[in-house]
Amino acid sequence: MKIATAAYNMDFLDDWAAYEAKLERWVSGAAGEGADLLVFPEYGAMELATLAGRDVAMDLQGSIRAVSQRVPEADALHAKLAERYEVHILAASAPVETGEGLPVNRARFFAPGGAMATIDKQIMTRFEREEWGVRGGAPLEVFDTALGRIGVLICYDSEFPLLARGLSEAELLLVPSCTEVLAGYWRVRIGSMARALEQQCAVAMSSTVGTCDWSYAVDTNCGAGGVFAPPDRGFPSTGVIAEGKLNAPGWTFAEVDLAAVAEVRRDGVVLNRTHWAEQSGRDGRAPVTLLK
Repeated sequence: MKIATAAYNMDFLDDWAAYEAKLERWVSGAAGEGADLLVFPEYGAMELATLAGRDVAMDLQGSIRAVSQRVPEADALHAKLAERYEVHILAASAPVETGEGLPVNRARFFAPGGAMATIDKQIMTRFEREEWGVRGGAPLEVFDTALGRIGVLICYDSEFPLLARGLSEAELLLVPSCTEVLAGYWRVRIGSMARALEQQCAVAMSSTVGTCDWSYAVDTNCGAGGVFAPPDRGFPSTGVIAEGKLNAPGWTFAEVDLAAVAEVRRDGVVLNRTHWAEQSGRDGRAPVTLLK
């Protein structure tokens, strides 16, 4: 398959038509390059808050309500574009009010045939839990698609190996991210590359980029698109299939053959995924031995 992973810049939108036009430009551009799967970033949907005005967009709780109210319309648009351009789309995640207390950080995955699934972030960053009031959502799933078996780890989730282990049947992991500084980008990128190594799979990471002076939540953004793999047979020795230019808006494209994933899992130079179980019984803390 050909993957398009975004370095996505959020805009202050004049009206809904501006959002429709922008999203179609992005989708049509990727589809025109032959992409089968498009990956948008975490919290890229925050630009929808600007439709309620600058004051609302700047307010943490107000922005959640404004974006959450627009998600059904955004979903209908993504579904239409997935069908029109015959692509799978991971939509940019959004804070969504579920009626069960605190909002969740939710991405939505669209297939060209009309199917749609939701994915909630599991583990919140300090900002999300201490300032914004966003909570973890529904358990993760693996999606069996026409492209292959796909799982999603939203940003910080990529830094936790046991979450990825729960998605071990996935051949491809998608990691939509939103990080404000270079260190944050590299935390998620290192996590993504580690998950590719451990699970012997491909990982596609997307990022928000640019400055949003209309938002306290996503005011600064640093990142790039990238596609990673285990540094093993059939893949680059660096584990990097493709990487975009830092902080440059646009798509990063990569060809990924999931047959290579199957082969490296079957007969790789190392078999990390197969040997995972040998760690059982070693998950407690090692004793501290005093040496003088």
